[in-house]
Amino acid sequence: MFSGAAVQAGLLQPLLQMMRPKLERELADQCQALAKQALQGAELDLEPPSSMGKQPCQALAKPVSECLIRETSRSGRELGVISELLSGRIGDDVEVVIKRCLASLLGLQATDLQDVPLSELFQRLRP
Repeated sequence: MFSGAAVQAGLLQPLLQMMRPKLERELADQCQALAKQALQGAELDLEPPSSMGKQPCQALAKPVSECLIRETSRSGRELGVISELLSGRIGDDVEVVIKRCLASLLGLQATDLQDVPLSELFQRLRP
């Protein structure tokens, strides 16, 4: 027999897939802002600032959004994640999914980062 969480897992994935283009745009925008911040003050004559980081950030946004949606479904926290995303906050459910996705992208077990505070993970990953 399936548990309630196992049956529910994946039921809201179509809604998450509909939200994916917005998520990808937001991820790409955040990536570009971080790239500009990291290069601020560097005297490089590479590209105009308006297009700096656009292509790599857009390329990165797709697999990251796919990972976030996949890990949301696997964790069974779809309803909580959707609720938190719609309210514009990072709560417990989104935090769990971010940690699971980071672990997946880094080749770790899904639970390896669960006890590390999210702020510490972000600080470690900053350029």
